[in-house]
Amino acid sequence: MTGIFRRRRIDTVTEPSGPGVTGVARVGRRTKELVLELAPGEIAVIDHEDIDRLAAEALVRCAPAAVLNAAVSSTGRYPNEGPLVLLSAGIPLIDDVGPDLLERVDDGDVLRITGDHVARADSPDEVLLTGTRLSTAAVRDVHLRSRSSMGDALNDFVENTVEFIDDNRDILDDDIAVPDLGLDWHQRQVLLVVRGNDYRDDLGLLRQSGYVREVRPVLLAVDGGADALLELGMRPDVIVGDMDSVSDEALRCGARLVVHGYRDGRVPAAVRLDRLGLPYDVFTASGTSEDIGMLLAYGLGAELIVAVGTHSSMVDFLDKGRAGMASTMLTRMKVGPVLVDAKGVSRLYQGRIRKRDLLVLVLAALFAMAVVIAISEPIRLLIRANWVLLTGATTGWAT
Repeated sequence: MTGIFRRRRIDTVTEPSGPGVTGVARVGRRTKELVLELAPGEIAVIDHEDIDRLAAEALVRCAPAAVLNAAVSSTGRYPNEGPLVLLSAGIPLIDDVGPDLLERVDDGDVLRITGDHVARADSPDEVLLTGTRLSTAAVRDVHLRSRSSMGDALNDFVENTVEFIDDNRDILDDDIAVPDLGLDWHQRQVLLVVRGNDYRDDLGLLRQSGYVREVRPVLLAVDGGADALLELGMRPDVIVGDMDSVSDEALRCGARLVVHGYRDGRVPAAVRLDRLGLPYDVFTASGTSEDIGMLLAYGLGAELIVAVGTHSSMVDFLDKGRAGMASTMLTRMKVGPVLVDAKGVSRLYQGRIRKRDLLVLVLAALFAMAVVIAISEPIRLLIRANWVLLTGATTGWAT
């Protein structure tokens, strides 16, 4: 793909074949919530049209034996990468099983999958449901055909997004009520971490490049982004969001907690944080938790916001869905002058030679020379001879 779509390499794999797959069914209407309960070797039962890359990567980390999808995993509206991610990991994907899937399969049922057919393990010859076992070639063919309709999809996306803009106009208000955290981020850079596409690679590049060590940005995590930072040995300074995809460990790490409050009065994160006995501040505004994180950094005067794992490409926007993108588009318009993508920053820093690295290089060279001198008798003799000549000449001058 070219143009507005970033090319990502996903290797073609040979889908597993054999007598079939048996496992315990783990059922969830929302993939985001299902992965919190899914264990390795279980069969994920989902209802997820156009599986996005982030959801697929979360499923892959759980190492299920297979994925059963009631919906169509790749409709052809746009080239969503989720199915390819699952197939690349060698996970069988049984597609378009139908709306009865979540009605006829209960959480904890033991299922047997043979080809396109789903049965109960205790009655393997009695077909319960039938879908389509996807292959890499089939998904790529759908993506190839989707290119011809991308213009229409983009037009529909823009028109549908406009419908939601009126509900999010408060984002553009200069007087939006940013909570008083007693923090001043003027002259500071903020590293905003969302557990989205490529977040691991981006964070790794930023650490290797020296950006985190040299700039020492404020570490602002959006929900599960806090766990992403902790995995790399970095403690977030602030965690913001609905707190629905972040661990208790991360919430207790000592970071300042800012929960997303909605204009209708809902504060979904309050119940959990009250139960844990953790203090928090409320930031009430339209939009998603990702948007709230950007607005918080912007409102507290951040000199630069470096975004990791955020939605930035058209495929990312289509993955997220039209209802959530109006706010993100408005937020990016507002904070645009101080917002940069982490990939750009990491590439800028890769070519720099830092003074500390140069000093280490020089010391290493001197140490190597010292070792060579210490173990080499001819060099020691040469040094002694030169020393004798030098001291003799100096004595002669003195007399």
